[in-house]
Formats: sequence, C-alpha cells, structure tokens
Amino acid sequence: MKAYSLDLRQKIIDAYFEDKISQRQIAKRFQVALSFVEKLLKQYRELGTIAPKVRIKQTPTKLSQEQLNVLSSIVSDNNDATLDELHILLEQKTGVLIGRSTLDRMLRLLDLKLKKNTVPH
Repeated sequence: MKAYSLDLRQKIIDAYFEDKISQRQIAKRFQVALSFVEKLLKQYRELGTIAPKVRIKQTPTKLSQEQLNVLSSIVSDNNDATLDELHILLEQKTGVLIGRSTLDRMLRLLDLKLKKNTVPH
C-alpha cells in the first residue's frame, strides 16, 4: 500500500491542533482510518516528523536457495500440478510447510508458470 502524501498528513496535523476536533472526526473528514490518525499524531509527538516511515529491512524469502532449487525441479517434473499438489510435494521433499499464497509468490520469484494439461490423458 502506498503511503499517504505529506500534504494530507500535514492537513490532518493542522486540523487536530488548529480546529481542535476529535481524532474520530478527523478520520471521517479525510476519509482515513482512525488508527492512521492515532499513529500519525503519536509519531508527530514523539519524533517531530510526519514523514512516512521508510522500510529498512526487506522480509527474507520463506525458502532458502536450495529449497527454491528443489521447488524448481518439482515444477519441471510436475508442471500440470496444482498449487495444492506442489505444496504437498515440496513438504515431502524438503520438510518445509508453506501456504499456497507463499508458494505462488515463490513461483513468481522463480518466474515459473504452471501449464495445465487441458487434454484428458
């Protein structure tokens, strides 16, 4: 999700301190979540800034390079398998259990596409 603009953030801060209205009313006025208003005000009080926080560390992938290699070979051997079937095969070969959505992300990371066999055997 994209961060809210500095302009909007400043308008929220100004409305809170100048208009003296509640956080709930500010959230409604600017059509943002109340939790966003709360966090923005807390950040402003504690750090003196309203800039969006910068993500410093990327979340590591769920699978190691070796496990990704195993996944790649599983897909090449079973390229008409469903995500559920690949999920089971990966767990059997590596002992690692990941969800379907994570498996789908790992396949996109490897630029692998599943080709479904539409002709009956």
